[in-house]
Amino acid sequence: MSAPLSPSRRSFLRSTAVGGAFMLGMSADGVLAAAAGAASGTPADFTPNAFIRIGRDGRVTLISKQPEIGQGIKTSLPMVIAEQLEVDWKDVRIEQGDLDTALYGPQGAGGSTSTPTNYENFHRLGAAARMMLVQAAADTWKVPVSECTAANGAVVHGASKRRLGYGALVEAASKSPVPDAKSVVLKDPATYKLLGTRIGGVDNAAIVSGKPLFGIDVRLPGMLYAVYAKCPVFGGQPLSANLDAIKAMPGVKDAFIVEGTANLNGLRPGVAIVATSTWAAMRARRELQVVWDEGEGANHSWADFTAQAQAASKKAGEGVSTSTVRKDGDVPAALAGAAKVVEAAYSYPFISHASMEPQNCTAWIKEGGALELWAPTQNPGAGQALVSTTFGIPKESITLHIIRSGGGFGRRLSSDFIVEATAIARKVAAPVKLTWTREDDLQHDHFRPGGFHFLRGGVDVAGKAVAWHNHFVTFANRVKRDGKSVLQPGSGGNLSADEFPGRWIDHCLFEQTMLETRVPMGPWRAPGSCVFSWVLHSFIDELAHAGGRDPLAFRLELLGNKDLVPASSERGLPYDVKRMRNVLVEVAQRAGWGKKSFPRGQGQGIAFHFSHRGYVAQVAEVTVSREGKLKVDRVVVVADVGAQIVNLSGAENQVQGSVIDGLSTMMFPELNIEKGRIVQSNFHDYQLLRMPDAPTKIETHFIKTNNPVTGLGEPALPPLAPAVCNAIFAATGKRVRQLPLSKTDLSWS
Repeated sequence: MSAPLSPSRRSFLRSTAVGGAFMLGMSADGVLAAAAGAASGTPADFTPNAFIRIGRDGRVTLISKQPEIGQGIKTSLPMVIAEQLEVDWKDVRIEQGDLDTALYGPQGAGGSTSTPTNYENFHRLGAAARMMLVQAAADTWKVPVSECTAANGAVVHGASKRRLGYGALVEAASKSPVPDAKSVVLKDPATYKLLGTRIGGVDNAAIVSGKPLFGIDVRLPGMLYAVYAKCPVFGGQPLSANLDAIKAMPGVKDAFIVEGTANLNGLRPGVAIVATSTWAAMRARRELQVVWDEGEGANHSWADFTAQAQAASKKAGEGVSTSTVRKDGDVPAALAGAAKVVEAAYSYPFISHASMEPQNCTAWIKEGGALELWAPTQNPGAGQALVSTTFGIPKESITLHIIRSGGGFGRRLSSDFIVEATAIARKVAAPVKLTWTREDDLQHDHFRPGGFHFLRGGVDVAGKAVAWHNHFVTFANRVKRDGKSVLQPGSGGNLSADEFPGRWIDHCLFEQTMLETRVPMGPWRAPGSCVFSWVLHSFIDELAHAGGRDPLAFRLELLGNKDLVPASSERGLPYDVKRMRNVLVEVAQRAGWGKKSFPRGQGQGIAFHFSHRGYVAQVAEVTVSREGKLKVDRVVVVADVGAQIVNLSGAENQVQGSVIDGLSTMMFPELNIEKGRIVQSNFHDYQLLRMPDAPTKIETHFIKTNNPVTGLGEPALPPLAPAVCNAIFAATGKRVRQLPLSKTDLSWS
């Protein structure tokens, strides 16, 4: 890959024609810039170093810079460029870019940020290229550029009807001046031909036909295969192992102990086995006998954590690990004066990401110490940085190929599997692919934190919410920060002062107690929101019923009529009340809220949540048999994610997937911890949703508003669990306050 030109800020640079193609790229800080391609052999051969490549044959190749983890970004972002470029989608080819932030800018997939951080710039990339092509055609015909238009991969002169395809304009376009950023003319959204339509994923055909696409499919000449055994207790390390016996097994090339670090999210100590095949490595691992130093983590258990949480709930406001997150008004006095007070305790367990493709990475230490990596990662830059700091390899000596991931959900934002593969490769004179077993993946995840919420709320005689107290007991790892040992809550395990309904109720108290653990934690799809939404919007439903109010009316009254509620913390976001009210009213209308009469055992529930810049409301309709068997009959979703749906097929897919993922997580998965170990090991004891339990019908609706476009990988997941649990209450009169759902007896008579 050739080096990018150094762009000046906030401007386009000169375009250079090399090897029969011109290319436009984006600098690291997101400013549009032109970059040159490198010739290789013939005029038709290019080495792409930017987002757009147009060949003399008219073929358009677009580079996808973000990791593809199933969220569809490899299709949707190139669609934005193609729309402005005025090319027929069938003539476009997509290539995955390697990690190169100097050329592409930030590369990562997490927090539903890929679309909002790239959307506007990608429009300008396509539009600038289109303008250069139009200018080239006008110069060729010696006519005013205003008389020429681009469409379907060609430029047409309106008066004479002359036409030049993009391929015929490559050489001339390379000589066209690059438009100044301020002069780039974007298409009117009303004229979009591609955006907002249903486009299948660019990899769909390869996926359904079993073509090698994923990290686990990587094959290199002379490649060896590795497994890596870590202590079943988090923080433990190997003291000795039967390495000689393992080395003598068929196909085994080497076995050795790897010294790790104290960082739970980095290189953990373990035993590596390298073999001529994955099967030989895994077979040898079954015979591996390791003496472990289990460390302090061996004392951890879920039962003990639960007892600690219960004890902490009785001492709210006490202890060095308890902090006040938000305090408004006088909550004790407001509760004392309330017409009705509701108290409830909600809890949820640690869970795994359980992506279909286990963690894996291929690493190759070349002569001279350069490192090449093939990784299905959400966070390639962080992976490169972790490898660099762990082993002292300069970043410029690390090439990282971003490989499609078989699911991520936040797990592949961590880079432990990348640094493990590198540690093994440093001992092997060949490329080596590390593959985790399903048991590794489940028991050595960076888990979604468990949590306990102890709530009290009050309503007045009119049924209006007047007081709210949430004492949240969460989990934290001990880390070094500025030379000090401190507790750091797990990702998604930290209550924000801006969490709903903290800016809406005058008398509001949020408290947080941290329980120390060695269990590694990481972001899980819609971190925090994925569980807070269930707790908060279930308890809001409890208050509505306590006040004798319709749940929809109660929520609308709680939201109020302000246009925008400002953030009250440094990291918070303003809350657009109007947008949330609109989706809430819309979903109620589409679901027929309040217009249906349900028999006992059937019911409707409603919930909403603001997550990752998206405003989403849902209504669930359920049937619960007398024996307590749940069936979700219908889920209606209304989402406001801005002014434009990029790929309607992908957007619907993300909403439907969020509903199914949210339902699965609510109903089944649970990780128990005993003696510092995760008890569950595979899908036989870590159940996920199967087809018979999926909703019978999912209806997806989008409201377009004049707001920035955001992603959809996460916003639609949080409201599902409270909507379903509130529907269960409407059907049976039973509240679900503990996850998974199997903990609650739903039978009725």
